[in-house]
Amino acid sequence: MGRAFVYVIVGGGVAAGYAAHEFVKRGVSQGELCIVSEEPVAPYERPALSKGYLLPEAPARLPSFHCCVGTNEERLAPKWYKEHGIELILGTRVKSADVRRKTLLTATGETISYKYLIVATGARALKLEEFGVNGSDAANVCYLRDLADADRLVNVMQSCTGGNAVVIGGGYIGMECAASLVINKLNVTMVFPEAHCMARLFTPKIASCYEEFYQSKGVKFIKGTVLTSFDINADGKVTAVNLRDGNKLPVDMVVIGIGIRPNTSLFEGQLTMEKGGIKVNGKMQSSNSSVYAIGDVAAFPVKVVGETRRLEHVDSARKSARHAVAAIKEPEKTGEFDYLPFFYSRVFTLSWQFYGDNAGEVVHFGDFSGNTFGAYWIHKGQLVGSFLEGGTKEQYEAIAQATRLKPKVEDLAELERLGVEFALSVSEKAPSPRPTEVGGGSGVILEKPLYAWHAAAGVIVAASVAAFAYWYGRRRRRW
Repeated sequence: MGRAFVYVIVGGGVAAGYAAHEFVKRGVSQGELCIVSEEPVAPYERPALSKGYLLPEAPARLPSFHCCVGTNEERLAPKWYKEHGIELILGTRVKSADVRRKTLLTATGETISYKYLIVATGARALKLEEFGVNGSDAANVCYLRDLADADRLVNVMQSCTGGNAVVIGGGYIGMECAASLVINKLNVTMVFPEAHCMARLFTPKIASCYEEFYQSKGVKFIKGTVLTSFDINADGKVTAVNLRDGNKLPVDMVVIGIGIRPNTSLFEGQLTMEKGGIKVNGKMQSSNSSVYAIGDVAAFPVKVVGETRRLEHVDSARKSARHAVAAIKEPEKTGEFDYLPFFYSRVFTLSWQFYGDNAGEVVHFGDFSGNTFGAYWIHKGQLVGSFLEGGTKEQYEAIAQATRLKPKVEDLAELERLGVEFALSVSEKAPSPRPTEVGGGSGVILEKPLYAWHAAAGVIVAASVAAFAYWYGRRRRRW
């Protein structure tokens, strides 16, 4: 039993949704495109899972955050796929792939053949067992990667109101989940081995600001140590977390956010791998000319930093998806993917954006006891990276454009003095930025995703922190 399609997307996350949207925009006939996904629902905006989905009141739920609402475009509910003749094969695992024969074999025994394959398999959450710690299957231990994980986390969280939660990991998931746990009235302790939170991106000075704010919300930090074991009761629930430094933390629930690993197993030995992912060229094309890779699983040339990288962020997933489809549909008209690395987060009343590369010497600027501050990274005399907390739309656009232009910087003290004004000045003097390329985009034009649930989040957060913010703001003139 088998079916044949011109285009097949394997994987059903953000990248798959944006690729499907781009196919329709560029023209695809009924029955030409198929998406095969293990998830039981159509592609959705994954960032919602660590934000609006976890709100205690008016939480985000599907169908409100299907792709492509994250870029203020139409929402691709299941009906949209049907109307455009796109076959959605959901809740189905691909058992094996044969890129030479251009076929996929599903766990149900169906063979799916293609002319062009887009690999959008994303990544999976790293499990404790991979680090020699057992207990992932305990009733109150949660991960967060997909909708099923989010539902489980919500159920456990709601059963633990007023209790103790331990978050293992100090990266994106750890920080965003910790904020949500606080809003849901849990007592939160974060545990991670690094010297400060968000160690892959934040400088110690930047991290200290966010840690201090989290501490003001009641979050405790235990740094420089790791989880070694759990105490588990007869009901299969973790009752305590044991750390290498000797600490034993009583818990009602545990959230694990210790990183991800790209889902490449289907193609290992068939496609060239690099940086833990599938190596692709500037057209997102793999070592097999019929196979493209996008999103977290793709290792692509990042022109602005001059090396191949694999980026784990929704912005990269969206834009690489569009570029791959453009390269497939109009190869002669599609240039190299020219992506400016972009990361952002919004937690509590905080909101930051980062562009470029955090390499070289760092220059902090702004009032670190106030609302707006940031940093520039200077490498070989040029601006290569920019970070800004609490900026305006114009300021974020300016740091993005300045980072792409990589202006020379000779006087670091003057750069510190000017702060964000430096980026604004560079942006004003520069020629008008070219329009964002449909597939990759210059990264200069700001993408500031707006979600319906942000309004609800703002109301809840504002109510919960208003009293504190007034007192703390008067004392420190901060946040």
